[in-house]
Amino acid sequence: MSFVVARDIFQSYGTRPILQRVNVTVEEGEFISIVGASGCGKSTFLRLLLAQERPTRGEIRVAGAEPAEEPGRDRGVVFQRYSVFPHMTVRDNIVAGESFRTRWGMFSGAAKRAARDRADETLRRIGLDHVADQYPATLSGGMQQRLAIGQALTAKPRILLLDEPFGALDPGTRLSMHDFLQDLREETGMTVFMVTHDLEEGFKLGDRVLVFDKPRWDPHDPNAYGATITYDFDARDGGIPFQRIKEDTHVFRPA
Repeated sequence: MSFVVARDIFQSYGTRPILQRVNVTVEEGEFISIVGASGCGKSTFLRLLLAQERPTRGEIRVAGAEPAEEPGRDRGVVFQRYSVFPHMTVRDNIVAGESFRTRWGMFSGAAKRAARDRADETLRRIGLDHVADQYPATLSGGMQQRLAIGQALTAKPRILLLDEPFGALDPGTRLSMHDFLQDLREETGMTVFMVTHDLEEGFKLGDRVLVFDKPRWDPHDPNAYGATITYDFDARDGGIPFQRIKEDTHVFRPA
């Protein structure tokens, strides 16, 4: 049985169709990169996977369970805009990420000290160990985004949802975060869905690359039709060459 199954998904906002007839199955532990033109429903699809929204039609099942009514601890998310706890120090934000997996949502005593030690190691790996005792408001936007990514990864959800998570990072930091994400994925076996506009990044990190686009197009009314998955590329073992996608103007047709 496939781990994530999206069957015949339609999503509209009022009279505006966003997604139409999206069907995809994903095995546990796969990394799915999602690319496509702006406005083609990529972030909407992530919100449906998170159960932050319910589809207009169709259903999404995880591990054969009934469709989720709301987000749960098994699904972690990092959106384009960083989201961390402003009243906690950088270190305590990482500890909080790990505590999400505990029964009471917190650590105490020796367990808390051990969690703080692990948080310090995580901060070292994402380049924030020198600001461990500071608060998020004192950090730059890129540093706050690194903290949000570290917090989500530390929680080790079964499904991790990433919406342009590395867009605010400089090239060197982006590469180190790639390594951190790949290491934790190997360690935990989590299933990852990542929206990115960087095709090279999508093929580097992903096992598969899904392309969202509008198969029907009305130049007089660009919002008349919704998007669906138009390509599903296998990126493993070299996969489909990156140039094949880059030259396909259908994928990059303006929204």
